[in-house]
Amino acid sequence: MNKFNFNRILLVHPLGYPAAAAREDISRMANLMPPLGLASIAAYLDKQNIDGTIVDCFARPDSDRLIRENLLTQHPAWIGISCTTSSFLDGIRIAKLAKAILPGIRTVFGGAHVSALKQKSLEAYPEIDFVVVGEGEQTLAELLQSRGHEPECLPGLIYRTRTAEVNFTGYRQRGIELDTLPFPAYEKLAGYPHAYSLPIFNYPKAPNTSCISSRGCPYACSYCDRSVFQRTFRYNSAAYLYEHLRYLKERFGIRHINFYDDQFTFNRQRVQDFTRLMIDRPLQMTFNCAVRAEHIDRQLLEQLRAAGCWMISLGIETGDENLLAQHRQNANLEMLAEKIRLIKQTGIRTKGLLMMGLPGETEASIKKSMNFVFSLPVDDFNLSKFTPFPGSPLYESIHDSGTFEEDWEKMDCMHFVFIPSGMTKEALQKGFKDFYKTHFLRFTVLWGYITMLWKSPHSWIRFIRNLGSFIRFAATNSRKGSQDQPTGLEIKKYGC
Repeated sequence: MNKFNFNRILLVHPLGYPAAAAREDISRMANLMPPLGLASIAAYLDKQNIDGTIVDCFARPDSDRLIRENLLTQHPAWIGISCTTSSFLDGIRIAKLAKAILPGIRTVFGGAHVSALKQKSLEAYPEIDFVVVGEGEQTLAELLQSRGHEPECLPGLIYRTRTAEVNFTGYRQRGIELDTLPFPAYEKLAGYPHAYSLPIFNYPKAPNTSCISSRGCPYACSYCDRSVFQRTFRYNSAAYLYEHLRYLKERFGIRHINFYDDQFTFNRQRVQDFTRLMIDRPLQMTFNCAVRAEHIDRQLLEQLRAAGCWMISLGIETGDENLLAQHRQNANLEMLAEKIRLIKQTGIRTKGLLMMGLPGETEASIKKSMNFVFSLPVDDFNLSKFTPFPGSPLYESIHDSGTFEEDWEKMDCMHFVFIPSGMTKEALQKGFKDFYKTHFLRFTVLWGYITMLWKSPHSWIRFIRNLGSFIRFAATNSRKGSQDQPTGLEIKKYGC
């Protein structure tokens, strides 16, 4: 019988595909984001005298060896695995591996995928012992402190009864007060911060990192999964946020931050207070953020710029207003274009976030999107392939709108797993490639990348260092024609 340490848990962020493929994964070379959710959980557990070790398989593709070593030397009673849809089956593989190495270890799964599927996860996969639904800090800490006894008393948990029934204890009534949380345990991420980097040409300085200062989103777009935070929106105060950045600067030498919030400027007063602190007590740091057009104006943009804002991302989604109106509120492309021009006038770089292949997409709507984006002063953009994730409003009825191949390993926003009625995969692939090709051949875009020689020299160093892989990928992609391949600079976002 194994002697377990019940005050230890191994926290794993699965890769989602064979480790041998990681070296040629262009998206991984272009963008490697730290697993902030696991780092936050590890910091919270530390406060409860529970030791959480993190293995990030994205940063360390040799992670099977690391997992094996930890299990054999530390004997944790628990292994916690945080998954997106595309990495879920790899998480199941890791759970099987852990149980084979250390029989009796208990597996806890969390993240958007299992929060959306709920009881179905345990019913289909005996390797899973518990599922944490929603945000994980409190529920996981309580589960570990109870050693798994009387799970029916712990909200936010799915478990098996002694008669093998699968029960869900319901959502926690209140989300955690974010200012009470310790800063994420960045020090538990091997090689941090240098093992991680933001997308190429999306930052001026290194080392850089990502930060989350809010949870949730008050909007209800058809394509977004809200299984973890529901329709709630909570945020750190300006003072907490400022201290968080100061900590990252002083402890790790971070020079640039990407705020990974869905809606950074939703609470205007918070942003005004934060920018005032950054202006009055400069940290010599810059930052990026994502906004909705409804929540910015010239005054706020000027304040953001003065505080060090380097780039702003906006969700455009599509340049076809009729299509956009089917999937999100306030589908006003004229207003969106006006705000993008305003951002540019303020001296902040702009990045458009789009998706192709939404229900209702046509070749004509793809052309409209191209014309719309190329008419605007957009410095960069990310075009993802629409994916109907479990938990999104579209997921339940997606088969009514086209053909859906529900292959979880391909559901990473880099494959066309859904084909809208009236379209073909070949037409989508052609539109996707034409979009990127046209963008990168525009003079203003090419000149913009040339200016990155002095605006973001570290990006060019990374690009040149990986040039061989980019060229091999481009050659392979060209030979394969219309097969389902991601573009070289496409960003693989967590949760897409």
